[in-house]
Amino acid sequence: MKQVVHKIMAFLMAMVVLFSTLSFTLDMHYCGGTLVDTAIFHKAKTCGMEMQKAMSTSEDSIAKKNCCTDEQLLVDGQNELQVGADNISFQQQVFITSFLYSYVNLFEETKNNIPSFQQYKPPLVIRDLYKIDETYLI
Repeated sequence: MKQVVHKIMAFLMAMVVLFSTLSFTLDMHYCGGTLVDTAIFHKAKTCGMEMQKAMSTSEDSIAKKNCCTDEQLLVDGQNELQVGADNISFQQQVFITSFLYSYVNLFEETKNNIPSFQQYKPPLVIRDLYKIDETYLI
């Protein structure tokens, strides 16, 4: 039982460390105000309607506004980890131990599997009820 609790605690702590240190970038491409594509860890695909940069930079040309925009959302993870768990309060320790105790006991099988209908006798069937009510499964 103690080995199971230790394995569960190790797994939970590994997941906490993984998700607290994970960094990623969410890249989004909008065309005309509507979301066209989203991507994680790489650049989002474009819709193909981007404007080409003008070859001439003369002041006479009219500059058109591009309808496509790209946005990036950067989720930064934690860079430094604190190894010690010395500052856990007594209430937090009680909560963690009670949670683990109740979680481990969820999967414990009961040894006495006594059916609740053991004291009752089955009904006596004198006639076939489906013939009396004339109900048949078709």
